[in-house]
Amino acid sequence: MSNLTLAARPFDYVFDPAHTALLIIDMQRDFVEPGGFGESLGNDVSLLQAIVPACQAVLQAWRTLGACVVHTREAHRPDLGDCPPAKRLRGQPRLRIGDMGPMGRILVAGEPGNQIIPELAPLPGEIEIDKPGKGAFYATGLHELLQQRGITHLIIMGVTTEVCVQTSLREANDRGYDCLLLEDCTESYFAAFKAATLDMVTAQGAIVGWVAPSAALLGQLGMPA
Repeated sequence: MSNLTLAARPFDYVFDPAHTALLIIDMQRDFVEPGGFGESLGNDVSLLQAIVPACQAVLQAWRTLGACVVHTREAHRPDLGDCPPAKRLRGQPRLRIGDMGPMGRILVAGEPGNQIIPELAPLPGEIEIDKPGKGAFYATGLHELLQQRGITHLIIMGVTTEVCVQTSLREANDRGYDCLLLEDCTESYFAAFKAATLDMVTAQGAIVGWVAPSAALLGQLGMPA
């Protein structure tokens, strides 16, 4: 498959699927399901659950292409040696990182709550990244893995829009990737934060990246929206 062009904001996004990865940020139970870290912070996780069908449709279409898929999880070692106090002790949540919750220890690698939700569970051969920070490139080997595969473009979805998604977008932009964020495949606990992030990403001629609905991508891939 050669270059594809889809309508996006602020202008068309052109990409070759052979050199593009679908990057799915932190669609894990701790953020999306009741009883996890997101809910312990007082958030309505149903807002994040609402994007799952759109994410499923995109993931299935991308898998049909046989193109590169990357899943990330915000995850810390059991000894929390990679979780600085400035992160763990921030605010006054009901549960902190490392505490025992209904789905095991919060944001600890290997715990049930730290797994990707079943609807988007990784398949063998797909890249899985455990990241100790908000960005997908911080203290991970993601950049090197993408370079080995000749990836130049990223199509991004996941949560939350203004935190881990936006951080990963900015990290990717600094490393030279052209990034498209699928607006109905990302969500925040705060509608105003999502809207502001989409505007910031696309401002000044796509200073960080492009934004488009998943229907635009599915249409270019020949899939029903």
